[in-house]
Amino acid sequence: MSNVVIPIGADHAGFSLKEKVIEHLKKRGFEIKDFGCFSEESIDYPDFGHPVASMVEDNVGMKGILICGSGNGINMTANKHQGIRSALCWKKEIAELARLHNDANIIALPARFISEEEALDMIDVFLTTEFEGGRHQMRVNKIGC
Repeated sequence: MSNVVIPIGADHAGFSLKEKVIEHLKKRGFEIKDFGCFSEESIDYPDFGHPVASMVEDNVGMKGILICGSGNGINMTANKHQGIRSALCWKKEIAELARLHNDANIIALPARFISEEEALDMIDVFLTTEFEGGRHQMRVNKIGC
């Protein structure tokens, strides 16, 4: 998987999990673009969600990772970008379906509600599952405004 860049961002509630995710992905051979945050000091999640979403939006086929306490705020932020289909995931099956049926290009994780193991499993599935296309493509084409 070398030369595959994964942009990642998190707020203070997701900082610790973000660090573990980065370590996991580097072991798997991914390059990481870490947009922060870089501590557990309280910050504003849009400041870290927008740069990840912009990078994914500008690079067709790229997938990104966002993490905050509930996953909601950072997910909402990413989905303000026209070319983004960010999926809030809390189970491996949700992450898989987000890719299979929705061609999601960002996974948003709720750090306060999932374990490290669950997060890593979801990310692995998200990064390796291909979009099915077919009947799902027509639906995905209708998402943008």
